[in-house]
Amino acid sequence: MRGSILLALLFVAAPAMAAEWVRFDNSRFGYAVDVPPGFVQAGQAPANDDGLRFASGNGTQRLTVWGGQIIEDGFESAVYASIGLAADDGWSIGYERVTPSWASFSGLRNGMVLYARAIALCGGQQYAAFEFEYPERDLAKMDPVVERLVGSFKPTGDGADC
Repeated sequence: MRGSILLALLFVAAPAMAAEWVRFDNSRFGYAVDVPPGFVQAGQAPANDDGLRFASGNGTQRLTVWGGQIIEDGFESAVYASIGLAADDGWSIGYERVTPSWASFSGLRNGMVLYARAIALCGGQQYAAFEFEYPERDLAKMDPVVERLVGSFKPTGDGADC
């Protein structure tokens, strides 16, 4: 009997826990990502509908999601340019992985962690990206959050501008 009650509680609790994440879909560039529980939109949505900024309730964690046109010599060149800009902005880049269809990099600056991910869209003519910033002291707690962000970050099909 206890096993049945426990199993029933798990089935009730699982959807509630999953419901805390909110899906953000961008139809302009054709990508989507799950937004962590407790995050709210930070600031006004840009007029060009390229993405949004979110922040945790206490403001210590920030998630920026956007799409854009690739003006460099391709997706990989665009990612290396982004890595260079992050380094120029003071981030000490400690990890990078760049492939023809996706890329990730991370770095540290003033006690903060930056994790960035990008995916190629529209046959390599466009991209979607997110940057997740959080305190370095929360590194272990944020690992599952980063994994969920990466796992949910997908193309949804051709965007309106493709």
